[in-house]
Amino acid sequence: MATIKERVDRLEKLMAELIKTQQKTELELQRLSIELQRLSIELQRLTIELQRLSKEMIEFKEENRKQNKDMNKKWGELANKLGTIVEDIIAPAVSPVIKQYFNCEVNDLQVNRKKKDIKTGLKDEFDVIAVSDDCKTVFLVEVKSTPKIDYINEFKDKKIDRFLTLFPEYREYKLIPIFASLRLEEDIVNYLTKQKIYAMAYKEWEYMDILNFDKIDKNN
Repeated sequence: MATIKERVDRLEKLMAELIKTQQKTELELQRLSIELQRLSIELQRLTIELQRLSKEMIEFKEENRKQNKDMNKKWGELANKLGTIVEDIIAPAVSPVIKQYFNCEVNDLQVNRKKKDIKTGLKDEFDVIAVSDDCKTVFLVEVKSTPKIDYINEFKDKKIDRFLTLFPEYREYKLIPIFASLRLEEDIVNYLTKQKIYAMAYKEWEYMDILNFDKIDKNN
């Protein structure tokens, strides 16, 4: 039978092992705490770096946006002076805009198209004619560098009729009139909307857009 001394020795040994285990656990906890603190500091640094990069990205996008606007404005002014606004600015934007708003693929794009009826002598020149056979629609685009109400009325009351007379092959097509320029003031856009003519121009000098699509589409 174990003596009291043996029991005490065994108990002391167990206590020593328990203390050793506890010390080891505390040491591991300290190491873990230090590691967590290190990770927390790294995370804070990473967060700060991401915030800095995000700010730089926003500033870069804003600067790029401003440069694009300035370039579009200067390019538009130059094309206006050279008389190439139709070829350089409007015509390249017609097909993408039509696709975006009307979901029609343009299969025939004619620029500065002249036509004369030999029998009647009727003739005219049309800035942009965009044809979508799939949609059975022809988009007639009138371009003016200095938009005026008189130009709109001429387009609405005379030019569209002349087009249908000179191009009888499109009489069975739906005709959508578009009046385009580099910039269109609000009063011009409102007048075009009343006449159910789509207004196409730069939107804040960023990209060519139809400025009154929703208003006309809502009334149709």
